[in-house]
Amino acid sequence: MKENILGVDVCGDTYEQLADKLLEDIEHGRKSFIVAINPEKIMKAQQDEELNHLLNQATYQIPDGIGIILASMLKGGKIRKRVTGIDMMLHLCKEAAIHQKKVFLYGAKPGIADEAKSKLEEMYPGIQIVGTLDGYEKDEQVIEARINESKAEIIFVALGSPTQENWIISHKDKLSPSVYQGVGGSFDVISGRLNRAPAFFQRFGLEWLYRLLKEPWRWKRQLVLPKFLIKVLKG
Repeated sequence: MKENILGVDVCGDTYEQLADKLLEDIEHGRKSFIVAINPEKIMKAQQDEELNHLLNQATYQIPDGIGIILASMLKGGKIRKRVTGIDMMLHLCKEAAIHQKKVFLYGAKPGIADEAKSKLEEMYPGIQIVGTLDGYEKDEQVIEARINESKAEIIFVALGSPTQENWIISHKDKLSPSVYQGVGGSFDVISGRLNRAPAFFQRFGLEWLYRLLKEPWRWKRQLVLPKFLIKVLKG
């Protein structure tokens, strides 16, 4: 079941429910596209029709951000748990290892996807990561050939948003994978190059506060959340 928040669809499924649906999509050869939704993206989509259309084209829009939970509560919706982009990726990797589904990592700076591959192989013994490719490769034929030759069923795309989502939309119908997820800087975090907020901040949806404490100059960006919630209330 999806809820619509200021014109953008958001799924209410848990990690487990989404994983079940995605495994079913793979079995039936259906193309699935996962996009993470947060208040910043929704606010940008208010002024950008193309972005709005792009977000709503996804098969599954996951509620990545405490602001989405608050918005759902304010509107009488039922979304009560976040599904973050990186945790969705990790949950899918766990399921891929269990069900022997092939995974491809595409994007980030040279070497990062390979480092993320090594870490994921440690975390999920038996996982089949059948290929990696950095985001600096510009030859479309090389990119498509590498992905298709790998026979991957799940691909994680780390090109930054909305570049990665646009790439997925324009390429998914000519590539072998069934499941596509844009994962932003997740390879950097998994590889250990970038630190994630401590578990306490994650548990209470306070990553934004952790980032603000670490990088106080980001305070203007944090104003998006109250503006978003006021707009939701008015809407």
